[in-house]
Amino acid sequence: MTGVPALSKNSQLLPVEYYTAQQEHLQRRSVPLLIEKQAEATPEAIALVAGHERLSYHELNRRANQLAHYLRTLGVGPETLVGCCIDRSLDLVVALLGILKAGGAYVPLDPTYPPERLSFMLKDAQTPVLVTKHDLISSFDPQHTHSICLDTDAEMLAQQKETAPVSMINLHHLAYVIYTSGSTGQPKGVQITHKGLLNLVRWHRRAFAVTAADRATQLTSPAFDATGWELWPYLTLGARIYFPDEETRVTPTALRDWLIEQDITITFLPTLLAESVMALDWPSPISLRLLLTGADKLQHYPSSALPFTLVNNYGPTEATVVTTSGIVSPTERSDTPPSIGRPIDHAQTYILDDCLQPVPIGTPGELYIGGAGLARGYHNRPELTAEKFIAHPFSKEPGARLYKTGDLARFLPNGQLAFLGRTDHQIKIRGFRIEPDEIVSRLNSHSAIKMSFVMAREDTPGDKRLVAYIVSAEGASLSVSNLRATLSVHLPDYMLPTAFVLLATLPTTPNGKVDRDALPAPDTSNTLRDGVIAEPRTPIEEKIAAIIARLLEIERVGSDENFFMLGGHSLLGTQVIAHIAETFGVDLPLRVLFDAPTVRSLSAEIERLILLKLQALSDEDALHMLTSAPNINNGRLSEETYTH
Repeated sequence: MTGVPALSKNSQLLPVEYYTAQQEHLQRRSVPLLIEKQAEATPEAIALVAGHERLSYHELNRRANQLAHYLRTLGVGPETLVGCCIDRSLDLVVALLGILKAGGAYVPLDPTYPPERLSFMLKDAQTPVLVTKHDLISSFDPQHTHSICLDTDAEMLAQQKETAPVSMINLHHLAYVIYTSGSTGQPKGVQITHKGLLNLVRWHRRAFAVTAADRATQLTSPAFDATGWELWPYLTLGARIYFPDEETRVTPTALRDWLIEQDITITFLPTLLAESVMALDWPSPISLRLLLTGADKLQHYPSSALPFTLVNNYGPTEATVVTTSGIVSPTERSDTPPSIGRPIDHAQTYILDDCLQPVPIGTPGELYIGGAGLARGYHNRPELTAEKFIAHPFSKEPGARLYKTGDLARFLPNGQLAFLGRTDHQIKIRGFRIEPDEIVSRLNSHSAIKMSFVMAREDTPGDKRLVAYIVSAEGASLSVSNLRATLSVHLPDYMLPTAFVLLATLPTTPNGKVDRDALPAPDTSNTLRDGVIAEPRTPIEEKIAAIIARLLEIERVGSDENFFMLGGHSLLGTQVIAHIAETFGVDLPLRVLFDAPTVRSLSAEIERLILLKLQALSDEDALHMLTSAPNINNGRLSEETYTH
């Protein structure tokens, strides 16, 4: 198979050699300087593509320079944190690059997050400046932050110098701060330096043999640390990056077709989406040579029929996106999950016991990370930084540290690492890291809740879901819609529980902790629902309700119940749409599910499309369609209905 990357060989078979890292000197360069050099070498080459929009390297560099000069007038320089709230677009890259060129560090903010959460991040980061778009500015309190809108301030920015500002960056300055879920009830900011970012970029370019001929993708949320991984390795070498639209990026079949049509050569897909895409049929040959995945535990090996190489990656935000990486071969054993590979360049991995001593090969222990990619720590959280970033017990380098990941792992005989789970109760769902205590804190602040507990359940292998267990206050009444509405003020959608299980009390172990094993699986007898469940009225509604119930793993779904209120999300939504297409022979775009999220409203949309389909046929073909397709003929679309 072509396009196989030359992955790092830092880890060896002997235990003592696991802790030996190469000490190569990183050149004093930075990502913005490398992109600037590329823009000078190939100014007319296309850098970014989103639908019909294109941006050349010259235009990207020019616009980023102008933004950087204006940011400098506002006092932005090294160690200045600058907020960036822009959706996935060409403007996002201009903004991030402009902030780096000014010498600042970007704080990416996802526009889909609740305004309360966005405002907390800005306040906590103490950003003096926010780069955004005019339609997003209402999500923020403008009192303490100067806002720059790339659209409405375009004329003012166009008057700034087009030449690059003199670089003020060194490798120890901050490049960005990413906020992740926090156990105290508020998100925490992880501080990443240019040294870590440059190490990631250099490893990626070497390991995956990136050239200017490559076509890569940008699919992840702007606030996900993988976004930088999707951008900077390619833009520093003159490659081209493509942005799919929102529906395409979450719909496996549409994404596969788009990757083929755009001749994409390298793409990163979060684990759950990658597993869905790999399960599809693929033509051969195609341009795609590498599918990179990560952010969750990979469950399956690729089929030998896939025309590309799968590479599994692991790394917490605190270690600059990727710490270990490895090819997943379809010929490997399938009775255990795929490994997470070996350490990347200048990364160190240690598996230690409770006394910080190395464990033998094959023995589980906690994974610790050291090396060039290590974060500086948590923004304004010195106690947490000291707890998680400890003194390096195996290094003679002054100030060297290890990051305590909380992940369980073991070394395999071949020198690769096997990921086993967590030492604590931190959760990863659909690639997002979640501290359940943050959700519990919000639930317990609700006046109708006495106590709560949140955990991930995987009652069906490979289908991990967030479940909240609730004990209500005496005499209080609760509803799913009220709970979700309350939580959504503070928490993004991925942190909203799929199910709320109502209990008389939380079961406990003899030492007083919640007995996780005694918590029941959600079912119709214990799961909180809103009001009386309206039974489906027609065969079409019955079939839709059955599809949704099966995917959400609940006994029944009422006609007026909201798919998303029942715990559905966009990836499950694509499965709903696929089953509807298979059952009724109509193609619905995913956005219809957001506009019509109930069984009743979906049924009406399906009937409308079926009628349009019938009207395009001859009378004979239409009647044949009605009489031969029981899923379509629901008793209302009869010969009489069609005649009228």
